Amino acid sequence: MPGRIMFGSTRFGGTRIMLHSGNDKRRKDTIAMDVKKVLERVSSGVMDVAEAEALLKDLPYEDLGYAKLDHHRKLRSGFGETVFCQGKPDPYLVEIMKRFYERDGEVLGTRASAEQFLLVKEVVPEIEYDTVSRILKVEKKDKERKGCVAVCTGGTADIPVAEEAAQTAEYFGCAVDRIYDVGVAGIHRLLSQRDRLMKANCIIAVAGMEGALGTVVAGLVDCPVIAVPTSVGYGASFHGVSALLTMLNSCANGISVVNIDNGYGAGYLATQINRLAVK
Repeated sequence: MPGRIMFGSTRFGGTRIMLHSGNDKRRKDTIAMDVKKVLERVSSGVMDVAEAEALLKDLPYEDLGYAKLDHHRKLRSGFGETVFCQGKPDPYLVEIMKRFYERDGEVLGTRASAEQFLLVKEVVPEIEYDTVSRILKVEKKDKERKGCVAVCTGGTADIPVAEEAAQTAEYFGCAVDRIYDVGVAGIHRLLSQRDRLMKANCIIAVAGMEGALGTVVAGLVDCPVIAVPTSVGYGASFHGVSALLTMLNSCANGISVVNIDNGYGAGYLATQINRLAVK
């Protein structure tokens, strides 16, 4: 039976693409476990030494020649390695995504194209792609999301970067509240959402143009604010440099700033803060 592509809408108007093929093979069941669990199984007699050796042979990383996959990053930092898809040669990307998925049961890729999705889908049938955020992922279905990270945008054009941040935080276990199109040009829109802002453990403020949203939000709340400049704007915005400089020079306290269009970095940092808040 030939493969077919199905399109479905996401919460915010993007398209999530799923490819179904009659020739899809069921992936091999794999058990992702840390070193402690392996040693406990050996100690209890559930696992023999040879099996444990096979599981641990890739310490501290799996060397593919063109990539060294850091399978134990989650053990050290609490976050598994994420794959930056843009620019990677197709065969390399496919193999990297496959290896992470087979070992961990989930995988996250950023800045992916629809073409890359289709290639990865051939070897990882469970993979999903969101056309707004350009996130490529397989996520464990029973994942618990805790705390609250609020993600705000100045305008609708900032949503692709905001969704990269939001979906990154969700992948790493955060509950996310999306508060979109609340820029300072109509500040009453932001002020009407203050109750939601106050419930968050961390707020991500995503804005292009002059980038004032982060400063205004930080002046209203008592939690850390992560400002994300976007490349949205006209000529003198210099592809996000104007928003970046505004955010770096903010007179409000409690703001950290990530690079232009770096939704992933904001989502990662927000997760670290949120985890500390819910400990």
